[in-house]
Amino acid sequence: MTKLVIFDLDGTLLDTIEDLANSVNYALEQHNYPTHPIEAYRFFIGNGVAKLLERALPEDKRNADFVSMLKVDFIRHYYAHSEESTKPYPGITELVNKLYAEGYQLGVASNKVHDATVELVNRFFPDVKFTAVYGQRDGYPVKPNPGILEEIIGQAGVEKSEVLYVGDSGVDVATAYNAKVPFTGVLWGFRPRKELEEVGATRFVETTAELYEIIKN
Repeated sequence: MTKLVIFDLDGTLLDTIEDLANSVNYALEQHNYPTHPIEAYRFFIGNGVAKLLERALPEDKRNADFVSMLKVDFIRHYYAHSEESTKPYPGITELVNKLYAEGYQLGVASNKVHDATVELVNRFFPDVKFTAVYGQRDGYPVKPNPGILEEIIGQAGVEKSEVLYVGDSGVDVATAYNAKVPFTGVLWGFRPRKELEEVGATRFVETTAELYEIIKN
């Protein structure tokens, strides 16, 4: 029986790709580096901001110094524009509100910068009291390290068998596997089904109605 549902953020709860792409492209432009089409960012996002920026940089610039330089411009721009095009996926707001009203504990585990994660969750789900909302924090390993899930599970006070982790990428599949919790992949997100299957995912949903049925049953 599921008691705690933990969601990934980007590509699972929220369609953030356009705002993320615009902010990375802005940072690249500040240093006269080539930019990328929005669709390319589907395969850049998922492993934290440092890896996102590294993937966006020209191959000969992919090191910690250039990533740090780009990060300053990206963070400044993203905090100012993170809600311009971002929106919940169809049915997500209704699903999250319904689960909360029915007494499920809810969490968010993201590789997005922590402050932005909290801000977006508060902005788009103001009526829901999440058990925990965590993004990427200094000194904490990013997914697929299971620590972020284990921290939320500990705060919720439930067994791992009572948890469902929901995500849209191979990173999310690996995180669930490493944490030894059940996983369901959403097919409306950034990554193709094939990527999730290659990491071991076996259960998928195409709609929030299907996801609700899995949680209930």
